[in-house]
Amino acid sequence: MTHPVESARLAEMMIDARRRSLALIDGLTPEQLIGPKLPTLNPLIWEIGHVGWFHESFILRRIYGATPLLANGDDLYDSIAIAHEVRWDLPVMPLPEMLDYLDRVLNALVERLEDGEANEVDSFLYQFTTFHEDMHGEAFTWGRQTLAYPTPDYGKRSLPRLAGGLAGDADIAGGTFLLGSPKEAPFLFDNEKWAHPVPVAPFRMARAPVTNREFAGFVEDGGYARRDLWAAEGWAWREEVRADHPIYWSPDGPGRWSVRRFDQTEPLAPDAPVIHVCWHEAEAYCRWAGRRLPTEAEWELAATTIPDTADGLLIKRRYPWGDEAPDARHANLDGYALGCADVAAHPDGDSAYGCRQMIGNVWEWTADTFGPFEGFAPDDYKEYSQPLFGSTKVLRGGAWPTRSRMISPTYRNYFGADRRDVFAGFRTCALD
Repeated sequence: MTHPVESARLAEMMIDARRRSLALIDGLTPEQLIGPKLPTLNPLIWEIGHVGWFHESFILRRIYGATPLLANGDDLYDSIAIAHEVRWDLPVMPLPEMLDYLDRVLNALVERLEDGEANEVDSFLYQFTTFHEDMHGEAFTWGRQTLAYPTPDYGKRSLPRLAGGLAGDADIAGGTFLLGSPKEAPFLFDNEKWAHPVPVAPFRMARAPVTNREFAGFVEDGGYARRDLWAAEGWAWREEVRADHPIYWSPDGPGRWSVRRFDQTEPLAPDAPVIHVCWHEAEAYCRWAGRRLPTEAEWELAATTIPDTADGLLIKRRYPWGDEAPDARHANLDGYALGCADVAAHPDGDSAYGCRQMIGNVWEWTADTFGPFEGFAPDDYKEYSQPLFGSTKVLRGGAWPTRSRMISPTYRNYFGADRRDVFAGFRTCALD
């Protein structure tokens, strides 16, 4: 069961998530809040309503039997029941009414919390719904990037760190460790259930994610045009979208590239990790470089264990650097940098093997298709993981807009192999 959390902390997290959501739609015109109909996005005016509806439906109504605050909320904002392509055509509330509804839901949730430590049920529900809003906050962010909307304003900003590159591999001896989360974890998502022993052979993993400079070498060597570097599905994707470089790059003279970040174009930062590349692009790069993607077991072992054992299992830590919660020393998280740091930044976040930035900066594609661990059973929100088993690829580690309160090295993200709008990059492993 989820560890009990102080009610004040639950309210603080929920209020902060709402503040971020509102910042991500602030300043947009009514037309921008609707936006074009795209298969990878939702209309922002619909999505912000869905976030409020989810809080109300999942806690106030489903668990505590409250009367609906919207008579037709289920018909407008239920993401499971409402087909994606019709969300642009629904009679959703105008923004002022939407903001009033969001306030009423949030106030009801905060007011029902009692002083002191919340019970286990509320501790799980309030965290889960807050993290659900955090996930949509990341989706709002990549939506603004996709649509070239202005850079969001969170009220404060920390500049991405210019620290250069970080070459070389970490030698990881391997061993048997517990993949996934144990029942005593402070919080976990259903697809992390349950921790189970997995043997991993010795391997060598890059200390840092692939950089823009390194990926540019693949592009400039004709990597997108070389059929031998692409699996059949990847080549079909490349032909369909006519890709010849990462989606937001543009040539800026011989050997030079620019990149669009929100509504601004700027020179490509050579030592920042490549971002907004899909799994197919990552796999093709690996073939070109004579490397491979890590399995998710290799990734988690490198991010969580130390080279020591107890009872025949590698000892596992909560984060790559230890058990201390992440902050700006360890990782680029929480969105305030509004972009990626160089791959050598945040040395305090190194894993026991010397791998850097396994938390934050960019999500990292792994080799594996998303699927259940043995003994999986869905939690209350049954549609969270199960519908995507077998059809998506696993990513690990979080990215620069991911909230530090929800990310851990056991968190399993998942997207289709063709998705390059999300904040994804990758690191590689040696073939031997």
